[in-house]
Amino acid sequence: MKKIVLIRHGESIWNKENRFTGWTDVDLTPHGVSEAIEAGELLRHEGFRFEKAFTSYLKRANKTLNVILDKMDLDYIPVAKSWRLNEKHYGNLQGLNKAETAAKYGDEQVLIWRRSYNIPPEPMPRTDPSSAAGDPRYADVPKAYLPDTESLEDCIKRTMPYWEEVIFPSLICYDQVIVAAHGNSLRGIIKHLKNISDQDIINLNLPTAVPYVFEFDDELNMVKDYLLGDPEEIKKRMEAVANQGKRQ
Repeated sequence: MKKIVLIRHGESIWNKENRFTGWTDVDLTPHGVSEAIEAGELLRHEGFRFEKAFTSYLKRANKTLNVILDKMDLDYIPVAKSWRLNEKHYGNLQGLNKAETAAKYGDEQVLIWRRSYNIPPEPMPRTDPSSAAGDPRYADVPKAYLPDTESLEDCIKRTMPYWEEVIFPSLICYDQVIVAAHGNSLRGIIKHLKNISDQDIINLNLPTAVPYVFEFDDELNMVKDYLLGDPEEIKKRMEAVANQGKRQ
């Protein structure tokens, strides 16, 4: 049996402050580190032994992965990083408080910006100091590929080639791999794997630092998928994600 585990990073500083984060490179909170520790210990207890890992260019996903691998005594396995696994770019919303934005524009509009399939926020000017266009970590990425804003559809278009050409084919060589990334880049992968419609994907809220396991047979046909952990705790974390974009 082949397995791929998808895991969203632990709570970040801007998660805690309820801000739109996107490509802004914020760190984990102490609670986020604790979530990653818990995930690593759970995966080790359940007998997982990853042979390859994938993550984004953003430190909240990198640190989550590092903590998990450390708790599993798997620090030595190869790790591949790609900007294609970065979070959805939130354009001019990045840094804004979600509840305050909802109070100004309404819960429905913020839900559209956060979760709709093909409606992006207003773009961030490339002259903005936080634009990816001036970030040295993306120096090797063609400028035309770097987003100034994204819908989920846009995010999927840049994530899926990496999934199809690199991550999924890695199961030919490895029995177990882990992907530590972000809510929206992972939603795109899950949408593909579970054939979720453009309309229904709006209701998928990925909890922080909860392993999502996908199992495949030797012909790489998906057999089953499941979230690993206590159902009540998982439900609680999902509800917390869903409520982030609502006015207080």
